[in-house]
Amino acid sequence: MRRARTVAGAGLTRYLGLPSTIFRDGRGEKRSLDTGLFIALLNPAIALALAAAFLMLWLYQRDRPYLAVLAVAYTCSATGFLLQYFVLPIGFAPTKFLSNLSFAIAACCLAGAIVARYGRLTSLVAVILLAFGGLACFSWFLFVQPDLTMRILTMNFAFGGVTLVVAAELWVVRKNGPAETILFVLSLVSGLNFFVRTIVLVEIYGPFVSYDGFYQSVYWTTAQLSHALLSLLTALCLFTAAALDVVKALKAESCTDPLSGLLNRRGFEEAAERLLEVKSGKSMPLALVLADLDHFKSINDRYGHDAGDKVIAEFATRLRSGCGGFAIAGRLGGEEFAVLLPACDLATAQLFAEGVRSSFRRGPVAGLPANAVVTASFGIAMRTGEESLGQLMRRADEALYQAKKLGRDSVRLSYQRPETTFTPEAFRAT
Repeated sequence: MRRARTVAGAGLTRYLGLPSTIFRDGRGEKRSLDTGLFIALLNPAIALALAAAFLMLWLYQRDRPYLAVLAVAYTCSATGFLLQYFVLPIGFAPTKFLSNLSFAIAACCLAGAIVARYGRLTSLVAVILLAFGGLACFSWFLFVQPDLTMRILTMNFAFGGVTLVVAAELWVVRKNGPAETILFVLSLVSGLNFFVRTIVLVEIYGPFVSYDGFYQSVYWTTAQLSHALLSLLTALCLFTAAALDVVKALKAESCTDPLSGLLNRRGFEEAAERLLEVKSGKSMPLALVLADLDHFKSINDRYGHDAGDKVIAEFATRLRSGCGGFAIAGRLGGEEFAVLLPACDLATAQLFAEGVRSSFRRGPVAGLPANAVVTASFGIAMRTGEESLGQLMRRADEALYQAKKLGRDSVRLSYQRPETTFTPEAFRAT
């Protein structure tokens, strides 16, 4: 039986055109070691391991479908590599076609998952055309006009085009973080690898007439090792990107108020402090708007807490639609809200607050009777000098207090300059 396995292994090696070597086992007897077979199984083993890892990630993060697509991509890649070496009962040529079909699907899935993560899906048509256009040319040189060298060139150039399309899409987001930068570089290197390596090695060692010489060539060994290396690096980068997505999501969740969908107090203060730090020393105006729902306790007492929650959610919607995406909006707690408006002076901030106030007053609010009227009061302060967030909020809160005191459902402005603290250093500087 041992001899039969040895003969079978040697026969498989000769059939695949893989090199073999001799080693001595524990008894000192010579045995055949199919080193080429180990290289042949390197890529499918790596691809299957990566597919399983991405599948596990997706099972725990169902809200990120690109992880499932990556699992499909690496599964197809493993299938393609396995079919490069093991012929199915349907025949040699159909098996080669299925192998490259698997590679084409893997390339489309991998490219689609990467660009989908950044919401850039416009290039998917180009990716599909390149991958399956290359497969069509491959089929011509497989079934109609057999030519191994042309099959090598068409598929490698097609996959090189796909990876360069991905690199072009990542160019826009390459500065968003280290993961994006590395993915861009890997896509660019991979694309050039498909073109440059193929042209150089085919020119040196080609043309290839049969798979026997092809599998023993320097070209094939180089292709296998470079693909394994780039696959591992790309997968590690994608794992890092997925981990960063989870961290960002957790951070966003910890800084977001679930009822209103706005930032909570912690998230608002952190974002506001960052903005104030960036704008320090610059002449660009910046205004803070504080808002408080009028008689909110009576709304809860009269209509119930569910209705009160809907009032808060409705007011948050009016704030969000009024300030757009350039402002920082948050719910500080209870019925109190804050909006930091960059590039806005008092007059502009007043227009914003008046718009939200009148829109909210007109209603309607889900959960309340049609004739129910809910209102809000606003206080506004514009930053002067190097005023801190605490100073700015105190002045806006004083203006809000005046709006409450003078009848509610109104907007009041703070014209008071921030208080300065006397220090001997400040005296000497003058």
